[in-house]
Amino acid sequence: MKPKRDLLIGTTFVVLIALLAYGQKALVKPGTDAKVQAPMFEVDPMWPKPLPNHWIMGNTIGVSVDAQDHVWIIHRQGSLEAKEVYATTNPPGSSCCLPAPPVLSFDQAGNLIQHWGGPGAGYEWPDSNHGITVDYKGNVWIGGNGLGQAPGARGQAAGARGQAAPETQTTGVPYTHDSMIMKFTQDGKFLMQIGKVGASKGSNDFENLRRPAKIFVDKDTNEVYVADGYGNHRVIVYDADSGKYKRHWGAYGNKPEDTNLGPYNPDAPPAQQFRNPVHCAELAKDGLVYVCDRVNDRIQVFKKDGTFVKEVFIAKRTLGDGSVWDIAFSKDPQQKYIYLADGANEKVYVMQRDSLEILTSFGDGGRQPGQFYAVHSIATDSKGNIYTTETYRGQRVQRFMYKGIGTVVKLDQGTVWPRK
Repeated sequence: MKPKRDLLIGTTFVVLIALLAYGQKALVKPGTDAKVQAPMFEVDPMWPKPLPNHWIMGNTIGVSVDAQDHVWIIHRQGSLEAKEVYATTNPPGSSCCLPAPPVLSFDQAGNLIQHWGGPGAGYEWPDSNHGITVDYKGNVWIGGNGLGQAPGARGQAAGARGQAAPETQTTGVPYTHDSMIMKFTQDGKFLMQIGKVGASKGSNDFENLRRPAKIFVDKDTNEVYVADGYGNHRVIVYDADSGKYKRHWGAYGNKPEDTNLGPYNPDAPPAQQFRNPVHCAELAKDGLVYVCDRVNDRIQVFKKDGTFVKEVFIAKRTLGDGSVWDIAFSKDPQQKYIYLADGANEKVYVMQRDSLEILTSFGDGGRQPGQFYAVHSIATDSKGNIYTTETYRGQRVQRFMYKGIGTVVKLDQGTVWPRK
């Protein structure tokens, strides 16, 4: 009887161990498996330092990091409310405050080291600047998403009441001031413009943009990729020195169209064209181009020639502004991770780049450091730190310090406040 009893006890013990293991696994929510590792971050609440001269920032709608780890941002002076800039009235209504110059650059200590921007000799500044990129040569590129006002509009906004401006009635494309991207030196000297003000003919116009959102320059080919954008429905590529057109494409590599697709419906079949805005086009080291199809809540991935590779939907039931605003890559040689800014759900996702799987996220809505109001743009420095900007009434840039690879214990981390 003893062998049978020992066998029964042993079998019972094995079953109990199996049940316990299963129970523990069942209690673990997705994204909290102790085996999942991901980059970890904490907000730096003291960066950057306060601006001088009573300067303040408006909608902060672009961020880029140069080869010296200087952090560049661009903001909209005209977005500031009257009560924020009393010092601009004549006579001044108070001693504070004034709009900072549109382009600002900070060193790693948070000191302001460059400031410039606005109209100048030989070029027209965007009606509503949008996006900033410092390329591998150190040149500064900006775009714009402003409609502006058509000549002879008599005070009416361009495209008001569904009427195209006289210059564009033959193409059916409403007047758009910001039909260009611009290239400057780091001290603000104008170098080149691709596209002409108010000249856009739509998504298959090779010479002009239409409200371009963001720019990336490929150092291997010296080509500039443009997420074009708020008016057009495409990615377009030019030579970064001559401005010569190379190629363009729409969603899934299709020829882009400007047909109004109507509101995004998460239950409908995936849209075969990008919706506005096409908000980013970022090139990884392995030659894959990651495109932010913001309102369609998806990232689409392409080869450099526009061949479609794959897509992933992020927070697919996000309506309104959409979930896919901007992406940056981790600084390891393989760029193993993607950091995705979601300005509607107010968080940054940490994703595995090869699988496009979300590993964790951080951030929450709010005004405190580490929280977001419309987190708009994202970039990384050589140390792996993350920089974000916020549009609308967010009006700031934040730094999140890289703390190494750690175990994911919570899918949504919320505000990543410093531990010390």
